[in-house]
Amino acid sequence: MDTPMVCSKVFSRIGLLGNPSDGFFGKTIAVSCANFWAEVQLKPADTISFKPHAQHDLLEYTSLDHLTQQIAQQGYYGGIRLLMAMCKRFAMYCQEHGIELQSKSFSLEYDTNIPRQAGLSGSSAIACAALNCLMQYYSIQDRIPLTERPQLILSAEAELGITAGLQDRVIQVYGGMMFMDFSSDTGQNRFDRLPAAQLPPLWLVYNNSPSDSGAVHSPVKSRWLTDLNLRREMAQIAALAEQGRAALAEGDMASLADLMNTNFDLRRSTFGDDALGATNLHMISLARSVGAAAKFTGSGGAIVVLCLQGTSQVQKLQDLCQKEDFIMVKVIVGDPTNNATV
Repeated sequence: MDTPMVCSKVFSRIGLLGNPSDGFFGKTIAVSCANFWAEVQLKPADTISFKPHAQHDLLEYTSLDHLTQQIAQQGYYGGIRLLMAMCKRFAMYCQEHGIELQSKSFSLEYDTNIPRQAGLSGSSAIACAALNCLMQYYSIQDRIPLTERPQLILSAEAELGITAGLQDRVIQVYGGMMFMDFSSDTGQNRFDRLPAAQLPPLWLVYNNSPSDSGAVHSPVKSRWLTDLNLRREMAQIAALAEQGRAALAEGDMASLADLMNTNFDLRRSTFGDDALGATNLHMISLARSVGAAAKFTGSGGAIVVLCLQGTSQVQKLQDLCQKEDFIMVKVIVGDPTNNATV
């Protein structure tokens, strides 16, 4: 076959401000995090097939102990289900929008170094990379608008029972740093690019062996429908994104730090400590013990940290993280994707 292999790499993401209000018609700022990524490869083939990942999709074990340990660390599901769901939703989208696809098949495989259960959007990165491969393979990049791709990716995850807002898929489609407004009554979301050069140095702290990620299912979604106090708190969280956008534009990093801390405090009062998890709360406490600002990057498992006092403060936190077996790395902001102009 003369059709070349197609490959796509998609970065992890950091929710800087406003999350989790994206799931509640709010506003957020998110940053593409190039420290970690998922990569999908599509190869022309005679049939459609999926290659299991050697680590994440194991079907053979050396012993019951090996099986038990692997499932405890990796869970029951790897990334193959994401590839399959994305293929299904891609085909459905094309049928619904009158996009004719060439009659050809392929094999898909993936790799990822995004830490599991760290709130860095590992699942959506795999789905997004798969969509990129499929669009390129069938030469229809211009037929699926950029603004519709995040919802298409989310629909594939919804097939698997993954519930989330659009923030992660937006930043993984667009890259760089984005302001997102999901509050429109018409359903027309607004996505604005923010200059990544406005960002101060940020640090990522995460637990490489997560065992306490808090309650998987929180009643917040159902409460939001009837609880007016919760709606007010979520509106406060959303407002932080607007304030953060202004602080970044003005170079007011002290205000940005305050907003990050407020974001976490509001999330804590909304969700409760049981849902957030003791280990996640401990990471926040470590950062605050040295005077740094900190909040969750996503749903828990990792935090984003702003050290306004500079090198000495960073070193203090690094020492504490090393003692606790937490990993601390400087955030590398991912570039905007090539076709993501807004």
